[in-house]
Amino acid sequence: MSCKQNSEIIMGLDVGEKTIGVAVSDSLLLTAQGKDVIKRKSLAEDIEAIKSFIFECHVTKVIIGLPKNMDGSLGDAANTVIQFKQDLEHQIDLPVETLDERLTTKLAEQALIAADVSRKKRKKVIDKMAAVQILQTYLDRRKSLNSD
Repeated sequence: MSCKQNSEIIMGLDVGEKTIGVAVSDSLLLTAQGKDVIKRKSLAEDIEAIKSFIFECHVTKVIIGLPKNMDGSLGDAANTVIQFKQDLEHQIDLPVETLDERLTTKLAEQALIAADVSRKKRKKVIDKMAAVQILQTYLDRRKSLNSD
């Protein structure tokens, strides 16, 4: 896991029950690249793994996908992510935001299927690809807001 030191790097996280997908932006804040999938162990170990990426990649902001229900309401998964966000905020001195992630895993899976990635390989990278989708959505929205 190597990252270049730049002025601003944003990290995207897809926080699931068993894994956390990790993506980081390029230095121009135009594209998101998948970095890794963290296998969940304990809250402390999960946050230490994230802090490791933050340090190595010189991250300046963290975006976490918020899994809202299709009607926009918050269910158990969303509440778990909100709690994780709060726990992470207590451990790092960076802004942490959430982004509606409805359909990101589905979009990531469709992209992998279109690329003819086998089901076994898709399972290994789907969370990282979902993190890429979350971060890319954030970067695209940010870019469109700044160009107005």
